[in-house]
Amino acid sequence: MPRASALECPGCPSLRALTTDALGLVKVVEARGKVGTPKVVETWGPPDASRGVLAASFADRKIDPLLAIARKNCLVEFLNPLNGDALATTKVDESDSLNGALKNDQFVGLHLFRTKKIELSSRLAVFLTCTEKGKACLRSVALRDAPADLHTDSPSSWNICTSGNVTCSSVDNTENYALFGGKGIEVNLWDLSKCSKIWTAKSPPSNSLGIFTPTWFTAATFLSKEDHRKIVAGTASHQVRLYDISAQRRPVISVSFRESPIKAVTEDMDGYTIYVGTGSGDLASFDMRTGKLLGCYVGKCCGSIRSIARHPELPVIASCGLDSYLRLWDARTRQLLSAVFLKQHLTNVVIDSHFSAEG
Repeated sequence: MPRASALECPGCPSLRALTTDALGLVKVVEARGKVGTPKVVETWGPPDASRGVLAASFADRKIDPLLAIARKNCLVEFLNPLNGDALATTKVDESDSLNGALKNDQFVGLHLFRTKKIELSSRLAVFLTCTEKGKACLRSVALRDAPADLHTDSPSSWNICTSGNVTCSSVDNTENYALFGGKGIEVNLWDLSKCSKIWTAKSPPSNSLGIFTPTWFTAATFLSKEDHRKIVAGTASHQVRLYDISAQRRPVISVSFRESPIKAVTEDMDGYTIYVGTGSGDLASFDMRTGKLLGCYVGKCCGSIRSIARHPELPVIASCGLDSYLRLWDARTRQLLSAVFLKQHLTNVVIDSHFSAEG
């Protein structure tokens, strides 16, 4: 039986979050008023395990926002996050996707660009995908009602690795660099303008007992929006590592947290705080200037945390995972504000920072 939390939930400020799950559903959760109780207000799509959402990316814009989701059946869909309308659907590499060729090579990363070709943002979506076997593809797709003569660039595809499995990826705030890492794959950095690798991490040495821990990265992000050179990565051996590509190839800070693999890592806007979630449901924040644990969030989750989102304006973070709960937390006090049971195993959460309860 799942564990139940006896903590009082005081409610959260007005906000809007969107979640995806293993049955392919997109659910919209809203809280209204100065202090409100979040509720599911919309559910988009039919439940179908073959269409489960593996990755999601949100272009959080006041005008023409866009939600992209990568599904288990090898499709990438683009939705209007305000009403759920489907704006486009595409296969990343149709020649390889035909007849189920990508059936055993699932998506592990998806990034929807916010700034590229911004003047065409309402008609054109530029996005980056990466599969478990290391196939990366950068391409654009015309959205619904786009002019017939709208030009889309030729896709750029490259291989991240020749062996191992990619498990995590991220794109920096300038959207000029992307990082990848995985099982048997050290964290590496790519220049997206040239589709070329510019840096690769080096494995830490064996410990004092002579034991070497094989490479297995499970989550990664850029630490600062202003500096693509600093990377934070979580490992299956429950370590949180900070890399500075301008300093060295090995981690400059490495700290262990609990006993479960790190499953989610998200940066704060301050440029040094990160939030990590583990496979056993622990959620905590770290100051990566020193590697100090700032504190754990009160009210342990009952299952693996798979996604964490930080509200860019309010002091609120959202987390979700395999216990089927969307949880909202106070980023300053680390107290649970509210929890919403969404029935399915959740895979991603994003926050609409431009939501207005009055609107």
